Amino acid sequence: MMTQQIEDYALIGDLRTAALVGLDGSIDWLCLPRFDSRAVFATLLGDARNGRWTMAPHSGGRCTRRRYRGDSLILDTEWITSDGAVRVTDFMSPTSARPHVVRSLEGLAGEVPMHTCIDLRMDYGKIVPSLDSVGGHLVATAGPDSVRLRSDVALTATQGTVSGDFVISAGQRLSFTLEHSPSSELELPTVDAADDLATTERYWLEWMGRCTYSGPWADPVKRSLITLKALTFAPTGGILAAATTSLPEQIGGSRNWDYRFCWLRDAAFTLRAFLATGYVEEALAWRDWLVRAVAGDPTGTQIMYAIDGTCHLPELTLDWLPGHAGSTPVRIGNEAATQRQNDVWGEVLDVLHATRAAEDPPHPHDADLERGLVTQLEQNWAEPDNGIWEVRGPQRHFVHSKLMAWVGVDRAVRVLENHHTRESLDELRDLREAIHTEVCHRGFSQARRAFTQSYGSVRLDASVLLMPRYGFLPWADPRMVATVDAIQKDLTRDGLVLRYAVGTEGTNVDGVHGEEGAFLACSFWLADALHGIGRTDEAAELFDRLLSLRNDVGLLSEEYDPSTGRHLGNTPQAFSHAGLITTALHLAEPTATTVQHHPPTWQEAVS
Repeated sequence: MMTQQIEDYALIGDLRTAALVGLDGSIDWLCLPRFDSRAVFATLLGDARNGRWTMAPHSGGRCTRRRYRGDSLILDTEWITSDGAVRVTDFMSPTSARPHVVRSLEGLAGEVPMHTCIDLRMDYGKIVPSLDSVGGHLVATAGPDSVRLRSDVALTATQGTVSGDFVISAGQRLSFTLEHSPSSELELPTVDAADDLATTERYWLEWMGRCTYSGPWADPVKRSLITLKALTFAPTGGILAAATTSLPEQIGGSRNWDYRFCWLRDAAFTLRAFLATGYVEEALAWRDWLVRAVAGDPTGTQIMYAIDGTCHLPELTLDWLPGHAGSTPVRIGNEAATQRQNDVWGEVLDVLHATRAAEDPPHPHDADLERGLVTQLEQNWAEPDNGIWEVRGPQRHFVHSKLMAWVGVDRAVRVLENHHTRESLDELRDLREAIHTEVCHRGFSQARRAFTQSYGSVRLDASVLLMPRYGFLPWADPRMVATVDAIQKDLTRDGLVLRYAVGTEGTNVDGVHGEEGAFLACSFWLADALHGIGRTDEAAELFDRLLSLRNDVGLLSEEYDPSTGRHLGNTPQAFSHAGLITTALHLAEPTATTVQHHPPTWQEAVS
């Protein structure tokens, strides 16, 4: 049965797909040839019968230590045993013609008996492929897909499983390569593992050389940037929310979703982190991807797409998989693609505005895209929606959605002002003011002394912490200070922030039963807010604690359970890593020191 926790996994990838490698040396998750393809290793969502690739000393057990090689996505895992020591280096090449996994071994001391077992199970652990020997290599085939295995040691193959036992001595080097191809292509060029490793290391060295961040948290910021880059799909420029599907937000619960798609909102958070640290090319590639995805009708823009721009993402369940730690159902696809989420258009307009500032001259399609998004805002902002958290319950007038409508209109006004045009300018200025007035009037609860989740509600929601980040209100505004206080007091668990309150009884506001962990991105937002209102020591303390929640190789999932110390949700999560980078940058900025000089009360601000 499943023995790895979510935080036990490291990520390797090639900007087309990714694999998760456990502390025991087992690759338990790999989709080929793309992030959203059917998995060939799916033990992550079941057990060994659903496919994995083990590589470890014959004695087994967790590794002695592991780390990424410098600022790269090359993973070195080492075991020290009674027989000696061995290092396994796992990586995927971002520059190769075809997706492939390389596992290179180096004997460090003594003679270590090793064991490897490759259980290929196509279609998310369901199909046992046929095995053949082609040109001295093993080839596993199921329908349109083939996976070819090259090995420096002799292996045996029976019933879809390839295994081998061997001894590696000090100074000896061995390699294994698993490569995907269409089943119709029989001949493939040979991959040289040593050259591949050098090329991959050089790629990441050159990419990290573009980073402009030089602050006090260089190591976690760079690791998060590499993780975000690993979640980009190089062929199109699309950006994923996470590399996995159906990792639970509550162990044993049903809050299990597929995040291997391109949410425009999530991408906007990632792109702000990229732009702030010198990575303009990623923003331009994503903008071009978005132009292609919306085709000729920006007014019909969806809230999310597949990594290639496909708009239909039907949600299905895989009944043959028992789920991670028994958490079912396992889902692929995501029906949230059909939801109304009115915050998204503001998110995109904001990041396009930032991208425009970094590009000269602007892209010729920018104006059409921005006009289409503004049209959607004008037509929909006043309507209830499903909100940033994609509730599957009744639509509401979510305060964050109204905030982002204001952001979108504000950015459109700025563009028109910068170009000295009167086109719709007066109307947009009036709309901007009307939205601002409405949010301040209807979004702030005098009974709760805070901005709330939706109009007329007293429920708290961490997303309102973002108001000053977008320029809607200053940090020093007493309503923001009161909101920060309320969220810190009533929407935290052991100091970490929940998105909103959920419970075990009845139906939650999001329409889904059960509980969930603290949301890591929201916890970074609280650190931003504490710093913004002048409580810098608290902000730094919270940020340091959040950094301590990363796993041994610096990765964060979507959520965290303070009661168990376990990661929850899909991993690694772009939202979390973008939040880490943004907070590191924000903590270097000046604070709203005016908060400490007798500001007006929140009652005076409301009146």
